Amino acid sequence: MQPALSSLKLEDIRTTNDAMSRCLRLAAVASQSDVPVVLLGETGTGKTLLAHAIHNSSLRSGRAFVSFNASAMSDTLLESQLFGHERGAFTGAQQTVKGKFELAHGGTLFLDEISEMSSLAQVKILRALEYGEFERLGSERMLTCDVRIICAANCSLRERVAQGKFREDLFHRLNGLTLLIPPLRERVEELPALIAAELKASAAREGKKITAIHPEAMATLLAHDWRGNLRELSHIVRTMALLCDGEVILPENVLFSPDLPSSNAGERKGEHRSPSWRYLRLREPGFLALRRACASHSFRLRPDEP
Repeated sequence: MQPALSSLKLEDIRTTNDAMSRCLRLAAVASQSDVPVVLLGETGTGKTLLAHAIHNSSLRSGRAFVSFNASAMSDTLLESQLFGHERGAFTGAQQTVKGKFELAHGGTLFLDEISEMSSLAQVKILRALEYGEFERLGSERMLTCDVRIICAANCSLRERVAQGKFREDLFHRLNGLTLLIPPLRERVEELPALIAAELKASAAREGKKITAIHPEAMATLLAHDWRGNLRELSHIVRTMALLCDGEVILPENVLFSPDLPSSNAGERKGEHRSPSWRYLRLREPGFLALRRACASHSFRLRPDEP
C-alpha cells in the first residue's frame, strides 16, 4: 500500500510509462536542489502527491511542507494567508497570525493552482521570492524567509502570460524546472495495476474481502477515458468495492457517475465507448499481463482461477 503523503518519497512511486518515468527522473534531480519546480498536469493527475514526494526526498524533508491553494480568494485574505497579519490589521483580526511563507521557513511552500492567482498577489509573491523578505499585513517590520517553491497548474503558464493573465517576470522566476505529468488515458498500460492497488486499499477501508475482478468489469474500466485521472479512478474503484456483495467485482459493480443530458451528448460518449484495441488486452498475451498485474496485488482476474 502506498505510504501516506507525509512520508511518500519518489522511490515509492512506480511506473512503466515512458513519459511518467521521465517525469520522475526529473523530479529526482529537482529534489536534490532548491530550484523552483512547476508541476503541469490535468486535474487529478497527482500534482500534490508528486510535490510531497519531491519534498520528502529532498534535504528539506525534515522541515515543514506547507500547501496553499491560490484560487478564488480576495486579495486581502490572500495576502493575510500568505504573509500573515498583525492584531488589528483588519476587522476581525484579534491576534497576530503567521502566514504560509513564515510557516514554511526552511521547508517547502507548495502553491497550487497558481495560474488563477490575482495580479496583486502575483506582485506580492514576486517580491518575496526575489528578495526573500515580506511584511505581515498591518506591519512595517520586514521579515525574512527561506523557502523552496513548488507550484502547480492545470493549464499552460506560457499561454497565461501571452494572454496577459500571468506576470512574465514571475513566470521566469518560478520556471526553474517544469515537469509535465501525463494524464491517465496516456498511461493505459498501467491501468490494471493501478486499479488493483486502489481496489485493495478500498476493500480494506470498506471492510470487504474482495479477491477477484471479472474480465468484463476490467474491460469496462479499460475502455473508460478517465478525464478525472487518478482522482476519478480512486472514487470509481471505491464505489465498486462498496457495491460488491461478494468476493468478485462484477460488471454491474462498475458504476460511472450519471449526468444530465447535454446538447452535445452525442459527442461525449467517451466514457462508455469500447474501442477494440483496449479489449484486446483481455486476450493472450495481453490477458497474461493483466493477470500478473492483478496478482501482484493479491487479486485474480476471474473468479475461477486458482
